Amino acid sequence: MRNEVLRMERVTYKEDEVVKLKDFNLQIFQGEIMGFLPVNSHGKTALLKLLERNLPLYDGYIYYGGEKVNTWKEHYRAANRISIIQEKSSLAGNLNIADNIFVLRPGFRQWVIRTKILNRQMKPFFEDIGMDIPLNKDVEKLSTFERIIVELLRAVIMGYHLIVLDEVGALVSDDELKKLHGIICHYAKKGFSFLYICSHLEEISSICDRCALFTNGRIQKVLEREELFNDPPVTYMTEYNDMVRYHTEKREGQQAAPVVFQWRGYGEDAACNFSFDVHKGECLAVQIMDAGGMEELRGILSGDISPERGEILLNGKRTQIPGNSKIAVIQERTTKTMIFPELDYMNNLCICLAEKVPSIWHNKRLRNSIRNEYSPILGTEVFDMPVEKLSERQKYQLVYTRVFLQKPEILFCIQPFRGADLAHRMFIWSMLEKFLDKGISVVLLSLNLSDSLAMADRLLILGENGEKREIARENFHKITSPVPWLHMYPSERK
Repeated sequence: MRNEVLRMERVTYKEDEVVKLKDFNLQIFQGEIMGFLPVNSHGKTALLKLLERNLPLYDGYIYYGGEKVNTWKEHYRAANRISIIQEKSSLAGNLNIADNIFVLRPGFRQWVIRTKILNRQMKPFFEDIGMDIPLNKDVEKLSTFERIIVELLRAVIMGYHLIVLDEVGALVSDDELKKLHGIICHYAKKGFSFLYICSHLEEISSICDRCALFTNGRIQKVLEREELFNDPPVTYMTEYNDMVRYHTEKREGQQAAPVVFQWRGYGEDAACNFSFDVHKGECLAVQIMDAGGMEELRGILSGDISPERGEILLNGKRTQIPGNSKIAVIQERTTKTMIFPELDYMNNLCICLAEKVPSIWHNKRLRNSIRNEYSPILGTEVFDMPVEKLSERQKYQLVYTRVFLQKPEILFCIQPFRGADLAHRMFIWSMLEKFLDKGISVVLLSLNLSDSLAMADRLLILGENGEKREIARENFHKITSPVPWLHMYPSERK
């Protein structure tokens, strides 16, 4: 008989009288890697809160490690021994690895910290998983992948029976994700249990034993592993599949267009090895295999880094990204990084027009004209709402419409689908389609392919030391990574 690690039974949970989870049922066994696919994100944050700490329930029961830890009748204030690993680090950045794992552990009673002894205790754990990370390295200097590994090891050493991984696949490269999956499977065989939260069925299928489909605060269905391969639940994303199929067929037979943008070794360190061209009106997916290169590209596109080496060319003329209205950039986590709460909706919408039309801030007639033109698209009510009160969809729409008003020739999107649930990924897709339909080039920068590949006309894989591999759309079906919609690519259909 399998040992049960977690059981959530008929759980209903509210926040400010809003139902976040309703009749929620979930069961995880010892040594199991349980997939969790959120069709929409409503209730996901509430679930993570309940796993971490026993908050008051409206109804239901929660059992962990064979003990009842929370009920609708009474709740226990103690935190559960469950580790949650996500984008935001739970480690103390100013301490090294050993201090984070041992010194901050509840029950640590030594007054004198013996670093050599702690490092000696840590070494076998790193050797066990084939990782070589300097144990005296400060956490703030770790790469994202290294930080995830350290958090996972801390959970193992502290004896946590359940480890939750929340969308970690979006944080690391394909090679790093394969290593992480190997480590997860290694510890699953030793009896540790995992809840693997991911928005992509292909990624879940590559590692999980079962998968729970989650939508609107409920588990709709739990799929066994054989069902993931033999009878995949495509119905929950039929509309998205149709969008991809329509886009794929529409982009077939695209004629070669002139080069509109060139990146020529423009960078300070890793990025100075990159060189690539972008054609007019094409969608180019760029997969960055080097995390350092991704960070540098992000800094260059945001204007935080001004390289002295290399050059970028727009229509054959040397230029810079900051201050050039013909080059637009949409940052990752768009609704958190590109909304300015101190400005009202109209000022948020028009901020990219300031360089083209300096009078925009005091030209009431022009602003009214923009409002009248875009009210049927954006809705009349949003113009009078504080931007922090906008829904997630309205925030996405605000940012993408703002960039559309800018009328760029090329748009760089940094991991545009990251952190978005299925409904919002579909909306982002539809907005990017509008740019392509207007002949605007779109460059999707990412660590892993996920949704980006299906939208692309061409894939560029940039490795370390300037290594470059280009794959045309007709060869996408040969890609071996677990990415969505491989069956839809032209050569495979033929």
